[in-house]
Amino acid sequence: MLQPIGDRVIVKVKEEEEKTVGGIVLASNAKQKPTEGEVVAVGAGSYAENGSKIPMTVAEGDIVLYDKYSGTDVNYEGEKYLVLHEKDILAVIK
Repeated sequence: MLQPIGDRVIVKVKEEEEKTVGGIVLASNAKQKPTEGEVVAVGAGSYAENGSKIPMTVAEGDIVLYDKYSGTDVNYEGEKYLVLHEKDILAVIK
């Protein structure tokens, strides 16, 4: 499995539905970029200027909302992941 470094997080992207509520099938270029996913790995955290460690606020298994255009898309062992900084996560869905 991939292990993120520093304050980075690896998210398994939740795929968007291919149909609208009315049953219309969407073309791949008409779909919006996903903004929700499950955290599968977290880094060790970052360090403040004084050298103290800042712990991560998200954990593996959290379902998160993230900024639409953040992160780097990665394909690993046939799965689609997104690697992003913790600051690009907008919220945790409880």
